[in-house]
Amino acid sequence: MKQIKYYTCEYCYKEYIPKRRGVQKYCSNSCRSNACRVRNSSNTKTDAIKHLENKDLNRSEEKMSLAGVGNATAGVMIANTIKAVFTKEDDKAATKRDLKLLTEKLFSRYHLVMNLEPNSNGEYPYFDLEKNIIVYLYTNNIVTKK
Repeated sequence: MKQIKYYTCEYCYKEYIPKRRGVQKYCSNSCRSNACRVRNSSNTKTDAIKHLENKDLNRSEEKMSLAGVGNATAGVMIANTIKAVFTKEDDKAATKRDLKLLTEKLFSRYHLVMNLEPNSNGEYPYFDLEKNIIVYLYTNNIVTKK
């Protein structure tokens, strides 16, 4: 079994597994560029060590708070409300309900024929998908042409 060799970053002193063959001095591109910046700004190693100590002292860990979660939730709700108000109805995404209604309508047996008038009995023309004929049916619904 091959043993993994860990390297130590010359800037942040963390252990890492090298990604490139050969000698890799830094764990990431940011450490490499930061080390170059420190090297060019100061000639002594003590300045570089002081820079690292200051870098560690300036770090602060962010903690999750109830106020932060509440602010994030309120922000998302406001953004979604604004988006809903200013988005046209035709541009909104289809929901599962919309798709279900569409498939039910497409796979129903009878489809209203819009370019034919009702017959003398008041029955509307429908196309029967099973028999492939037009049949006249009386419906209680008020049918309007678009």
